[in-house]
Amino acid sequence: MAVDVVPVDLGDRSYEVRIGPGLIDRAGAEIAPLLKRRRAAIITDETVAPLHLARLTAALQAEGIATASLSLPAGEQTKGWAEFSRAVEWLLEQKVERRDIVIAFGGGVIGDLVGFAAAVLRRGVRFVQIPTTLLAQVDSSVGGKTGINTAQGKNLVGAFHQPSLVLADISVLETLPPRDFLAGYGEVVKYGLLGDAAFFDWLEAHATTLATDPAHRQYAVRRSVEMKAGIVSRDETEEGERALLNLGHTFCHALEKATGYSDRLLHGEGVAIGCALAFELSQRLGLCAQEAPSRVRAHLRAMGMKVDLADIPGDLPGAEALVALMGQDKKVIDGRLRFILARGIGAAFVAEDVPPDRVTALLDEALAARR
Repeated sequence: MAVDVVPVDLGDRSYEVRIGPGLIDRAGAEIAPLLKRRRAAIITDETVAPLHLARLTAALQAEGIATASLSLPAGEQTKGWAEFSRAVEWLLEQKVERRDIVIAFGGGVIGDLVGFAAAVLRRGVRFVQIPTTLLAQVDSSVGGKTGINTAQGKNLVGAFHQPSLVLADISVLETLPPRDFLAGYGEVVKYGLLGDAAFFDWLEAHATTLATDPAHRQYAVRRSVEMKAGIVSRDETEEGERALLNLGHTFCHALEKATGYSDRLLHGEGVAIGCALAFELSQRLGLCAQEAPSRVRAHLRAMGMKVDLADIPGDLPGAEALVALMGQDKKVIDGRLRFILARGIGAAFVAEDVPPDRVTALLDEALAARR
C-alpha cells in the first residue's frame, strides 16, 4: 500500500505525518534528511524494545546514522517526574545537541514524556515521533502536546513542542494486544463523534475489521490524523477549537486519577466511557436527541469496549469526589469546569456553563448501576 502523507501546517514549524506499512524499516531514509550530523538518540519502553528496536536501529544504521537507546518501564506510571528526570539525564549523557534528533519510539506515554524531555533539553531539541500504538498514531503523536502526570492530575506539567516528523507504521499495530488496540479505538471514534458524522457512519460499518484489514486500518488512522492536523493547524495552543479534541477527556482524566493511572483503566477506555457520559449529559441538558447517546453506546458495545462506570473493576470514589478531581483538569478556567458536549453525532462544542449538580447526578446514577 502507498504511504499517506498528512501535513500539519504551522508555518516554519510545519511537519508531515506519514502513514503506512513498513515505515519502521524505512525510518533511516525518512529521518536522514532532517539530520545535521548522522546520530540519533532513541527512547522507547521495555515492551516495544524487544519487539521492534532492532529493526529501527538497523534501519537507521543502514543510512549511516549512529544510535544510542534507552528503554523505560512500560505503562502510565512511567509518565512522571522520576522517569522524566532519568530520560533527560540520559540524553545529556549522550551529549545530545540542539541540532540532533531524539526519537520517541512507543505509545502515548513515551511520546508525551520524550517530547517534553526534548522540549526542555538545551531549551529545545528536535524530535521525531514513531508511535507504536493505535492511540498514539491517531492522537497523541500529532499536535505537539507533551508532558507528564503529577500527584495532582494528568498532564499538568508539559509544553507545546511540535515534532519534526511523525512516522505511523500501521503494520506495527498487528503486534498490539487486543485490549491495547481496542483502547486506541476510543480515540478513533472520538473524531467521528466530535466533527465528522460521515466518518462515524463508516466506523459503524467497518470498525470491526480494523485489526485485520490493513486498508481499513490505514484509512481510519489517516482520517483521524487529518482531522487532528486540521484543528491543530488552526488552533495550536488550544485557545478555542482544539479543545474539541478533549471530548470525553474531562470524565476520563478524573477516572484515570481515581484508578491510580493503573491497568484498571487504560486511557482509551476512559475516553470511550467519557464520550458516552458526555453524550448522555448532552441529552439530559436537552442539547441532543436521545438517539445520539444510545447510538454511541451501541457502537462501543458492539466493538467490545468499556462503556459505563460499571465496566471499571474495583472501587471508585463517589460522584462528588470525581467532580472534585475534575477541578484539577487543565480545561478549568476561572474555577469553572469546561465540558465538550454535543448537539448530535459530529457536532461537538465547548460548554462552560454546565451546572455541577447535573454532572454529579449523572455520575451518581452511573455509580449506582455498579452496585
